Amino acid sequence: MAYPYQPQPSASAPPMPVLPTTIFGPQYCAPYPLDLAVVKKVIAISDGNFVVTDVNGNIVFKVKVSLLTFRDRRVLVDAADNPITTLRRKIVTMHDRWEAYRGESTDSKDLIFTLKRSSLIQMKTKLDVFLANNTKEDVCDFKVKGSWFERSCIVYAGESNNIVAQMHKKHTVQSLLIGKDHFMVTIYPNVDYAFIVALIVILNEINADEKGSESGLLDEVLLGGV
Repeated sequence: MAYPYQPQPSASAPPMPVLPTTIFGPQYCAPYPLDLAVVKKVIAISDGNFVVTDVNGNIVFKVKVSLLTFRDRRVLVDAADNPITTLRRKIVTMHDRWEAYRGESTDSKDLIFTLKRSSLIQMKTKLDVFLANNTKEDVCDFKVKGSWFERSCIVYAGESNNIVAQMHKKHTVQSLLIGKDHFMVTIYPNVDYAFIVALIVILNEINADEKGSESGLLDEVLLGGV
């Protein structure tokens, strides 16, 4: 019998938010700080280019790609390949807008959040995240600041300075030898870690487009089907 993933606490202890931040479900919110390792493979054939594990190496999430849609759609799945969210790029937009839907749906009734650049001209990437019920989009619900290429970003609650997650590079001998990027994400207590991983996947896509990176081009040609 397969048991659902049980997150393990981080060694650090960031302050706990006043209320739980549940986006995809309470099962993805831990009452303690959580560290996840994200490995981005340069070449991947069937399961996409992201694998997310806990500190013990157990798979928590994977990212799958449809061969037909290339870089315009990603599906975040759990360790048992159950779809959590479909991430879809809006084709004709000025602000690199992405949309996240529940499961494998792309129906408007299943929209979870949208994400776009804070402004057209940026020295460093700044992204605004709007939950589905925030239709006016006057004030963002979350903000992402940082750079995929520097492997450093911070996720804030709305326009505040309250941090809900942060990412940093982790250099390993394995990553240098076998062509993988390995970095850590610390998710603060009661924050939906599936949501944070979805944001990081989109950040990678936006930065890859911006820089025209070789890795992004390899992903587009070599990633396999869902």
